[in-house]
Amino acid sequence: MSSPPSAASARRRSAVVPARLADRVDAAVAATVRFLTRWSVPALRVALGLVFLGFGVLKFVPGASPAESIAARTVETLTFGVVGGTAAVIFTAVLETFIGLTLVTGRLLRTGLVALAVAMAGILSPIVLFAGELFGDGMTLMGQYVLKDLVLVTGAAVVAAVALGARLKLDA
Repeated sequence: MSSPPSAASARRRSAVVPARLADRVDAAVAATVRFLTRWSVPALRVALGLVFLGFGVLKFVPGASPAESIAARTVETLTFGVVGGTAAVIFTAVLETFIGLTLVTGRLLRTGLVALAVAMAGILSPIVLFAGELFGDGMTLMGQYVLKDLVLVTGAAVVAAVALGARLKLDA
């Protein structure tokens, strides 16, 4: 019959278990960091592309996009009435679809990012142009729709930075 473990033996064993657990946690964190370094920006690029593609394609179908009216009003305001109504919505649809395709496929990415930079000025301009309507008596649904574009701008900035040469770097 074996004797019960001593208190010192139990302490050594309890110290080994947390050390092993800590090693496993460290290994899991390192693997996660490697995965995120490799895939987070490409995933962000494709996700942004799908959002732009989806929003763009919707604008080709009259009445299908909840942003159709604000897109038309924004383009009309920004062009001092030269482009308005249906032409503004079609222009926006073509631009957003092109941006989406470049982001999803990675082809003509720099051209798509330039188009995206121009589009972002238009996409965010309702915050200034129509602030009273969007946020006047509390945030409207359209205000929320426009405000979410800040996330798109930030994500696009990350994608653009990497496309133009910035790199995520793992510390050794």
